[in-house]
Amino acid sequence: MLPAFAVLLAFQLIGESLARVLHLGIPGPVIGLCLLAVACIISRRLRDFTEKAAHPIISTLSLLFLPAAVGVVQFLPLLRSQGLALGVAIVVSTALTLVVTALVFRFVVHKMHLEERE
Repeated sequence: MLPAFAVLLAFQLIGESLARVLHLGIPGPVIGLCLLAVACIISRRLRDFTEKAAHPIISTLSLLFLPAAVGVVQFLPLLRSQGLALGVAIVVSTALTLVVTALVFRFVVHKMHLEERE
């Protein structure tokens, strides 16, 4: 299983290196994960090999949410005083994002139909 972890870490290192060298706005681990996904699509052997290491990581993934929960508890007094404002900001920004996304989608669909007619 250790060599499989090494492969996962190698893809993360490659992604981190690409992100730093190319000054991309995407985190290195995300680039590494995308490269790993493409490599696993191409090579079934690699997919089977890394699956042994991936299952234990995925099964303990929920532990990564503990620091966030601790942060919420740590800032509970701030949440009590500013919770309503934060809640409103989250709801409004989410609604605004949905509206803008829908409008952009409609615009693109409209443009595509105009190009098909020409």
